[in-house]
Amino acid sequence: MSKLYVVGTPIGNLSDMTPRALEVLGGVDFIAAEDTRVTLKLLTHFGIQKPLVSYYEHNLREKGTYIADRISAGETCAIVTDAGMPCISDPGEDLVRICVERGIEVNVVPSATAAMSALAISGLPTSRFSFEGFLSVTSKQRKAHLDEVKDYRYTLIFYEAPHKLKTTLSDLLDALGDRRIALCREMTKIHEEVLRGTISEMIAYYEQNSPKGEYVLIVEGKKEEAPKTADINDAVDHAKQLISEGRKASDACKEAAKKYGFPKSEIYSLITKQIKDI
Repeated sequence: MSKLYVVGTPIGNLSDMTPRALEVLGGVDFIAAEDTRVTLKLLTHFGIQKPLVSYYEHNLREKGTYIADRISAGETCAIVTDAGMPCISDPGEDLVRICVERGIEVNVVPSATAAMSALAISGLPTSRFSFEGFLSVTSKQRKAHLDEVKDYRYTLIFYEAPHKLKTTLSDLLDALGDRRIALCREMTKIHEEVLRGTISEMIAYYEQNSPKGEYVLIVEGKKEEAPKTADINDAVDHAKQLISEGRKASDACKEAAKKYGFPKSEIYSLITKQIKDI
């Protein structure tokens, strides 16, 4: 019977490949892959030979229709990503939508996901969480995204590439304040590592060390606000004092945010408004 199989593959360690995934990949008529070179290596390792169709972000509209047409004509297809579960922060989502709209049966063959694996070992609350995927490369959109989630009281999960990690950590500190965070990199691989601490501690760490590998960031949700002995005006006054002493406004607001527990962006916004009102 023609159908689409959403097949999870290992996120790093090939020993995590499931017998059912191997059975399905060996039995379908063709496989849709994010990167056919990566998938070919995986199939070769397990002695599977199947036709591959390239399916990724920049050709998903054209190829999605093509793949669905083949399934409708009677073939079976498995969609895989380079690692982990397809369709989670992944173009495969669009292919599933097309198949559902056409009434094509869709089955799942689950595997590990980097987000859930990292959450499980983060040491942060796991009962409620929000998977946020990758932040935008556009500064304005990144800020809007973080502004939207800054008041969530449950754990936040982000993906990040090594070359953008430092910028993301700085943005998190500015938008969320100095929360607890677990940085999980290279999950299930030889160099798997989990760094736990505060966002500011991670920023300091990566001032001395270069980020390597793919990261999952597990960030503490907003805490219930305890009665404050200080309010936002204390933080603003402290930042203004630092500025008067010659500190850059950005650095002054960051220090005030760390001392008083308010987001840097909020302090900076109030200082800017006061200056305009003078």
